[in-house]
Amino acid sequence: MLAVLLGAALHASWNALVKSGSDPFLDTVLITTGIAGVTAVVLMFLPLPHPASWGCLSVSVLIHPAYFGLLVLAYQGGELSLVYPVMRGTAPVFTALLTLAVLGERPSWGGWTGIMLVCGGVWLLAADSASSKGFRLVPVVFALLNAGVIAGGTLVDGFGARVSGNAFSYTGWMLLLTGVIIFAGSIAWRRGAVIRHIRNRWKMGFVGGACTFASYSLALWAMTHAPIALVAALRETSIIFTGIAALLILKEKFSPLRYVSIAVVTAGAVAIKVF
Repeated sequence: MLAVLLGAALHASWNALVKSGSDPFLDTVLITTGIAGVTAVVLMFLPLPHPASWGCLSVSVLIHPAYFGLLVLAYQGGELSLVYPVMRGTAPVFTALLTLAVLGERPSWGGWTGIMLVCGGVWLLAADSASSKGFRLVPVVFALLNAGVIAGGTLVDGFGARVSGNAFSYTGWMLLLTGVIIFAGSIAWRRGAVIRHIRNRWKMGFVGGACTFASYSLALWAMTHAPIALVAALRETSIIFTGIAALLILKEKFSPLRYVSIAVVTAGAVAIKVF
């Protein structure tokens, strides 16, 4: 549980980095390039993942560029405190249903209660944001689409990590290959802007890359020891850390309902742990 909570905090951190920039596309390329650089170093000290996981690895490398692409589209014009909750709060329900159908993992009643509380708290936050004057529907649609991508990627990577023999090695190779693909595509599209952005903000890319690798590695490692659906739901406590970042760093408005939503998410995390 502590590993997942730490990963949630790191996940919120790099999303805040992307949203705080002036161009979500360039910042996403910066982060994914940073991921590739960090993992290239880390992988020198890790064994290769077991061949049984290579199929999942290949599928995941196709899924994650779609995730980052939809992330960019959602963050263009959408507030972090709205888009992030919608995207992350819907995904655990999809993940729970997928793992039940594909892997036969059935959470306990306490687990289902925790999943619903986490998602409900996140949607409270989203509803509060939707009532603001700056609400736009298009970013929310992209966020919902990305929730489906997140659920599919979580299932693939959760199973892949289990059969890989080393969750950190599996995560490293997946993120390295994803970063290379995104970098190559971005260079073909906006070569000059991408190179300038990386040269000027490489430190941010390194920090964001390290946060991403640590966050996802901890989540996949946890999935080798606990049901995938429960880990996926618990990971969405990142909304708490994202709310803090939106309030303190991005200066977004924070209403009383948002505090209530954080309390509900926290209750869900407790339910997952206790029951």
